Amino acid sequence: MLERATIDRAQSLIKDAKRLCCICHRNPDGDAIGSITGIAELLPLIAPETPIKLYCVDPSPPPFSYLSSAARIESEMQPTEGDVFIFVDCADPKLTEYHERFPQIFGGTWPSICFDHHPTNMGFGTVNFVVPDAASTCEIIVEFAELAGLSLSPETATCLLTGVYTDTGGLLHSNTTPHVYRTVARLLRAGARHQTMTQSVFRTAKLSTLKLWGRVLEKINVTDEGGAISALTESDFRATGADYSELTGAIDYVNAVPGMRFSLILTERAGKVKGSLRTLRDDIDVAKMAATFQGGGHRKAAGFAVEGKLVPETRWKVQTSG
Repeated sequence: MLERATIDRAQSLIKDAKRLCCICHRNPDGDAIGSITGIAELLPLIAPETPIKLYCVDPSPPPFSYLSSAARIESEMQPTEGDVFIFVDCADPKLTEYHERFPQIFGGTWPSICFDHHPTNMGFGTVNFVVPDAASTCEIIVEFAELAGLSLSPETATCLLTGVYTDTGGLLHSNTTPHVYRTVARLLRAGARHQTMTQSVFRTAKLSTLKLWGRVLEKINVTDEGGAISALTESDFRATGADYSELTGAIDYVNAVPGMRFSLILTERAGKVKGSLRTLRDDIDVAKMAATFQGGGHRKAAGFAVEGKLVPETRWKVQTSG
């Protein structure tokens, strides 16, 4: 449970801000979009007259267009005196890609609040709500709102339900705890548009997305270590006409190969190779695997990014008839 003193301190920072700047990680997923829009909907209840800005280096993926605040997200940021920064769903400053241009906002000299559920988060905010046991950052924000006495509008509830649902795979992943179900019930009572969210996120896919996922599935290889691995080059994205954000969700299908210890999708993007790792097993920690490439995440879902490019490798095995 969140501490009362920490909640009071966060509210004090929000009330004293001249401007509130909400930031999530690059290539945002449902929890990042749900938490940045959800907290943006809640902030006027604490500081009604304070301007609120939403920032991410990448735009919100099209499936989340049903969230009105998603259209407010900008990429270009210029910190000014009096700003208070609110980081959501981001375990490390480098994941925002603002850390090199604006290191001062992460160093503790500028007031900030951090909401996150990743165990690798070391608490870089002035005030931190980091709960590794939470299934999603949106789940933490719901608890913050309840303890702070903030009412949830149907729009706010829809934002936050988006993060809870996507980070639990539609309540199918092993991180779906009793507390998650209680959170979902709370959001539904508040008027969350459940059917709108599920239709847009889970039941709608562009033709380019389906073509991209087809390439992911076609390229799956099983390793001797028990991994199901697929890789996409930049040419795959060009050929299918798909954006990088359209890859979201494909890893769950790679992870469905029976008997695998882990799954991995590698992608090329602007001189970097990014990896997305998943596992269904309790004896595998993919966060440790990602850490070998300076990445991180959770035991069962993690990722990394390194400078480089993908190089195909073909192996042949000769079986003699003797």
